[in-house]
Amino acid sequence: MKNIFCLVISLIITALVGNAEVVLPHIIGSNMVLQQNSYARVWGMATKNAKIEITLSWSNTKLSTVAGKDGKFFCQLPTSAASFDAQTIVIKDLSDNKSITLTNILIGEVWLASGQSNMQMPLKGFPGCCVEDGFEEIAFSDREQNNVRFFTVPLKHSYQLEEDVDAQWTIPSAQVATDYSAVAWHFAKNLSHALGVPVGIVSAAYGGTRVESWMNKQLLETHGFSTKKEDIDNVEWEYEKILLPYNAMFYPIRNFTYKGIIWYQGESNVGRPNFIPLMKDMVKLWRYDISLGDIPFFMVEIAPYKYGEDNAAAYLREMQFKLSREITNSGLVSTCDLVLPQEMYNIHPRQKKTVGQRLAWLALNRTYGKDMFMYTGPTYMELIIEGNQAFVGFDNLQMGICSNYMIEGFEIAGDDHVFYQADSVWLRWQTNHVVVSSKKVSKPVAVRYCFKDFAHGTLFGGGFLPAYPFRTDNWD
Repeated sequence: MKNIFCLVISLIITALVGNAEVVLPHIIGSNMVLQQNSYARVWGMATKNAKIEITLSWSNTKLSTVAGKDGKFFCQLPTSAASFDAQTIVIKDLSDNKSITLTNILIGEVWLASGQSNMQMPLKGFPGCCVEDGFEEIAFSDREQNNVRFFTVPLKHSYQLEEDVDAQWTIPSAQVATDYSAVAWHFAKNLSHALGVPVGIVSAAYGGTRVESWMNKQLLETHGFSTKKEDIDNVEWEYEKILLPYNAMFYPIRNFTYKGIIWYQGESNVGRPNFIPLMKDMVKLWRYDISLGDIPFFMVEIAPYKYGEDNAAAYLREMQFKLSREITNSGLVSTCDLVLPQEMYNIHPRQKKTVGQRLAWLALNRTYGKDMFMYTGPTYMELIIEGNQAFVGFDNLQMGICSNYMIEGFEIAGDDHVFYQADSVWLRWQTNHVVVSSKKVSKPVAVRYCFKDFAHGTLFGGGFLPAYPFRTDNWD
């Protein structure tokens, strides 16, 4: 703690302006949550070459730094352990004694929530798409005012890198919670209750965006994308334009201090090539920009939805699963059970509470060491053929398989590569093998589970977590 340092940095803010007064980006504001037991970063503008004094209420500490010739300053604040006690930060420009005071600050855990519409989807829902119990959450949201805080980045495009966003930290109430990301809200609530600390969410999600929308100019060009304005302008749908959300929505918030990232995206990349290398590079870029090491990156499997006839979404889910095994400090929660038949053509299924809960359990186990929380459902391990029956074995069975009847979603094929819905599926409880057969397949060679655009999974492990969709074949 004695070696805390504050330093001048010349490339932090270009959009902020101000002379002879302290000006901060919107994300550094009253009601915010700062990451506990860290060096929380703050930055802003003041008089050029001025000495800046920063006073922290939680430690009665005064830190100092010097603004650069352009007036920009940057400082890292040593934070305490989490607390529900409201704290204050005073930032003073000693050249003229003008200052700004930030109040009602909490210290806890901070997560960045991003992706496309299923992460953006607010508690109030979208037109034609409801969130289950969303308004009940809104009505009682003020009960969480000391547990959860939100900073929601507005939807915006920019051809230039932005340094600020027009938003503010909010305290939950019926007036403002309507627009909170439903998934992030339930993630934060569960995390706060389990850890007993405040949780801050920075939500930067934009419906319809592709992975490419969240990558910078240099990285996109290495993947062969044109970043010329005229080429981007030619894209018909605003939400599918690459680069621009990165510039306007992620880049301005990159310097805030986060514990980890939750990510719900992929629908707009269904049927597009190179999803795995794009996602790997995007995660690498974000971690580089955030500059906090390989912080957790936890993903949500895209929900069942009838995209077309080629089951392209099944292949994307398969790629998401592979990414969760290949990206360091990452994970994936499945959603294959969280749809109803009437939601086949609803890309925004109503059950967001369970998605947020599963993300929280994943974080509680993997990030916070709370191993009493199970975070993964059964994963395919082996296929054994005996006569006309296929015995499917699974890994991650801490509590065994918790469904032993009405197991749906399995298909089976012979060497003709034609899959038929299994007409017999039962659990061999002694070994936790699922036994699959069809009268139409006398010599099975391959099995698939929920490997379609839209399929409803009914196979569960401990914690009532669903088995991940899979296939035992590698056929096109």
